Amino acid sequence: MIAKIGRGSNLYGALAYNQIKVQKEKAQVLFTNKMIETPGGIYSAAQLAQSFEPYILANRNTEKPVLHISLNPDPKDNVSDDRFIAIAEQYMKEMGYGQQPFAVFKHSDIKREHIHIVTICVDEEGKKISDKFEKRRSMAVCRELERKYGLISAQDKASRQQDKIFNPVDYRAADVKSQIASVIRHLPKYYQFQTLGEYNALLSLFNITAEKMESQLHGKIRQGLLYLPLNEHGERAGRALKASLFGKNVGLPALDVHFGRCKKALKENSGTLKLKETIRAALHSTDNEMDFKNKLLHQGINTVVRRNETGRIYGITFIDHNFRTVWNGSRLATEFSANTFNKHWSNDIIQETKESLAFNSKIVIDNFDDLPDENLHKLFKFLNNETGVVSQENNFSLGAFGGLLPEANGEDYMEDAFAAKMKKKRKRNRDK
Repeated sequence: MIAKIGRGSNLYGALAYNQIKVQKEKAQVLFTNKMIETPGGIYSAAQLAQSFEPYILANRNTEKPVLHISLNPDPKDNVSDDRFIAIAEQYMKEMGYGQQPFAVFKHSDIKREHIHIVTICVDEEGKKISDKFEKRRSMAVCRELERKYGLISAQDKASRQQDKIFNPVDYRAADVKSQIASVIRHLPKYYQFQTLGEYNALLSLFNITAEKMESQLHGKIRQGLLYLPLNEHGERAGRALKASLFGKNVGLPALDVHFGRCKKALKENSGTLKLKETIRAALHSTDNEMDFKNKLLHQGINTVVRRNETGRIYGITFIDHNFRTVWNGSRLATEFSANTFNKHWSNDIIQETKESLAFNSKIVIDNFDDLPDENLHKLFKFLNNETGVVSQENNFSLGAFGGLLPEANGEDYMEDAFAAKMKKKRKRNRDK
């Protein structure tokens, strides 16, 4: 179980965040402690806030008296309401907030059910309750609760991460936003790319695309980024999601910084020369697109080809999972420009664009030497799955991403966006 503790000054904002989910029937008020009760058990943010007013008024000089805590069991844990209440009560007692007013909300808007606790960190006399060694104490309490209630240990999760199976985004599922988040929040930390086009080539392996948008506000042009799921044909297959929903690290400004950092780093990357030699050898030893792609696939390199409506190649990108770099062909070397491959494959029967896209919208394992022949056979069956649907039979524990990408639905990204918004608000208040 993982605990997240947020501090702020906006009590009503923290209560309203949870109450909005209650109104949408994605959460419920599970338990209250030292709070004013209502006859029907139905609460509003304003009504809940009344129980905290004496503490707020008594507050002496604590700048951020509001605590917004979330307790997050493993997605595989099956926790009953009674057990959630017991966990919340013990956690608050052990952390020194057992005698404080607090409200416990159970969230069920994602597959991992979890609870949020809103409370105040000043006592009835306005004195701040000690938060010394808070993170250390919180971790110790979580481990104790895991043992007491038989929950999966968060410490063991890291060791299990290598065995996780990670799938490309399935646009048919109800948790598309969570699936996308589990990819885009981590790829820039581990892969180097210099342009939005190269980033999109990498995202296409996960059935995702990113589109730049522009809007005008008060006469000024503002740019942003949208993320969309793709279907098995590489076509848009769902509503666009603003980058701000997933945090500032996946937005356009952060990516621009990443592009600049990678531009410098890739000049010194030791894998660039090897990648050129590998592509050159594959090009000279094959005479058609499929053999070329398969040749590179054996070396841990994905090839993403982009075609226009007539079938002519206008772009090609190489994703080297060994050195975790992404290169546009012409940027890597002029000999790998789109024209080179148009000429080289001119006698090849060009498949329909959608078939080419379906082939490229897959993930590759980076260490093929460790794969038995039967697994390698299954891998190619998976990569060439024309339907684009990832079945249980075709799932793989992907070496390129093992221990890297968290399980989809493992985090509440709406909660993270809310926390980021509150931080911005506090910063603006300090600047005034």
